[in-house]
Amino acid sequence: MTYRKEEFLITTVARLLDDPIVRHVAVGAASPVPGAAALLTQAQTNGRLRVSIIHGDANNPFTDGGRELFDAAGQGRIDAFFLGGVQIDGQANINLVGTGPYPQTERRFPGSFGSAHMYFVIPKVILFRPEHTRRVFVETVDFISAPGTSDPDVYRPGGPKALVTELCLMSFHADRGRFRLESVHPGHTLEEVLDNTGFEFDIPDDVPQSPEPNENELNLLRRSIGAEIAKTYPAFGERVFGIEKAA
Repeated sequence: MTYRKEEFLITTVARLLDDPIVRHVAVGAASPVPGAAALLTQAQTNGRLRVSIIHGDANNPFTDGGRELFDAAGQGRIDAFFLGGVQIDGQANINLVGTGPYPQTERRFPGSFGSAHMYFVIPKVILFRPEHTRRVFVETVDFISAPGTSDPDVYRPGGPKALVTELCLMSFHADRGRFRLESVHPGHTLEEVLDNTGFEFDIPDDVPQSPEPNENELNLLRRSIGAEIAKTYPAFGERVFGIEKAA
């Protein structure tokens, strides 16, 4: 079956959530691909996974915005979360503040919000950044909104476990403070990943290709998940799944 790039990314992320330790996944605002991936995993696991999408009303159980979300994370009631960044470096440090020498940044962005808190307390943080260029994946971030690793004497039950981009899937190993390439997406090459990454990472002797979506996954996405995620992200639902926006 043919598929769209977004459908491929959704299924790639969903496989990372199909994990016995993940019982509750929260998805932040402006995250339609992770949101759809969480809903897909929920459907494939017969509802075992609880999904909270912190945007809109359709799958948002929180009534007090970020404060309630942060409380739930701090109490250990969220097992997986997604973060991105203007910049991400080889130690999994993320920058959500701006580019250029701080504080005279050349470009400013919305800011760190609760990223540092979530990065420390949620056991499985998945970094999701579709754009894979040296502009994003830099040797050293200009500002650390949230650190990828901590000193051994720092209590930190959470942290980054994986990175998903338009080119590949990587895992992150805090003990070494390095990413490891796990697979390259169909239609792309190891050389393309190397050319577009500004930091060094571990490479296995044989680099597999990321699995493509299967028929069951695509059917679920197109028959039910697309309509569900469109309740929260109508423009995304219309563009990717052809779900017409409500009048």
